[in-house]
Amino acid sequence: MNQYACEHAMSSLRITAHFQGIWVPMVTPFLDVDGEIDFDAAQQLACELAASGIDGLVVCGTTGEAAMLSAAEQTMLLDSVLEAVGPRFPVVMGIGGSDTRGVVATVQRYNDHPLAGLLVSAPAYVRPSQDGIVRHFQAIAAATDQSIVLYNVPARTGVNIEPQTAALLARDSHFVAIKEAGGKLQQLGELLLDTRLDVLCGDDALLLASLSMGGHGAMSAAAHVRPDLYAQLYHLVKQGRHGAAGALFKTMLPVIRLLFSDPNPAPVKAALAMQGKVRDALRLPMTPMSAAGQAALSAALEPLMALPVWTASDRDAPREGCLLQLVSPANIMPAVRQDDHRHHG
Repeated sequence: MNQYACEHAMSSLRITAHFQGIWVPMVTPFLDVDGEIDFDAAQQLACELAASGIDGLVVCGTTGEAAMLSAAEQTMLLDSVLEAVGPRFPVVMGIGGSDTRGVVATVQRYNDHPLAGLLVSAPAYVRPSQDGIVRHFQAIAAATDQSIVLYNVPARTGVNIEPQTAALLARDSHFVAIKEAGGKLQQLGELLLDTRLDVLCGDDALLLASLSMGGHGAMSAAAHVRPDLYAQLYHLVKQGRHGAAGALFKTMLPVIRLLFSDPNPAPVKAALAMQGKVRDALRLPMTPMSAAGQAALSAALEPLMALPVWTASDRDAPREGCLLQLVSPANIMPAVRQDDHRHHG
C-alpha cells in the first residue's frame, strides 16, 4: 500500500455535515474465484480513489457484493479501508437486510467505528408498507448515533421509498441524505424540493440530469473508472459551466452504459482488472462480464482513459457561457429551497 499517497489524500477539511459530491461504492477485491478477500488490493484501491478528487467511499454497498460477504468479512473489510484512508477521509458503511431486529443488531456493531455515516437500504424481498419502512428506519435510528443515508433501490429491494416517507424520516436529524436509485427524475425532483435531505444520484446514466436539477452529488459505481472525471463533472455543473459539463458527460456516457450492461459489479471489476487494480473475480451467484461485453468495454475505455487527468486545482478554471444541451429542459426542474442544505438539524 502506498502510505504516502494515502496521507496526502486525507484532509480534515473533507469531513462535512453534508453528503455532497462524488462518492464511490467500492468493489470488494477477491484473490480468486470463490477465494478470500484481497485486503491489500482493497487498501490500495481505497487510497487511489481517495486521492482522485472524490468526496467519500462506501464499503459493503451493492457494488461491494456485500450480500456475499459474511458479517465477519464485512467488518474486516471496513477496518481495512479505515486503516488505509480513515478516519479523516469520509467512509460510509453499507447496511442491508429484511428483518428489522437483525439490521438493528448489525448497525450496533459499527457504533464505535469512525464513520461518516451508514448507507441503509429499505427492507428487501418482504415489500413492507410505507408505514413499515418508516418504523424500520426509526428503529435503526434509535440504535445508533451515526448519520444515516437512506438507500432507495426498488429494483433490488422490491419496494419504493416514497418521497413523502423520506420527508417524514428527514424530520429526525439522524437522516441526512438519500441515495436515489429509482430511475425516475420526477421522484428525484420531489426529494429535492420537499425534503431537507442531500439527494445523491444512484443511477449513473442520470448523473448529469440529476446535478443539473440541483442534486447534491452521486454514489457512483461507474466512478471507479476515471473517478477524477466524475469529480470534474460535479464541479463543472456547480460552477455553471454547463457546456463543458455536457461535453464531458457525452464522452463518459458510452462507458457508463457498458458498465451496467451486465449485472453490477461484473463490468466494473472487468474494467479495473484491465487496469491491473483487482482480479476479475466475483462470488456466485455473480459471474464475470461476458467476453463480448469485455471486448466492447475495452474499446470504449480507450478514449476515456486518454482524457487529461483532472485535479482539484482545476476547479477554479474560467467559466464559459455555453448552455447545457444534452438534457431536455422539460426534465430540468431547478430545486430552490430556503434552507438550501446549509443548516442540517
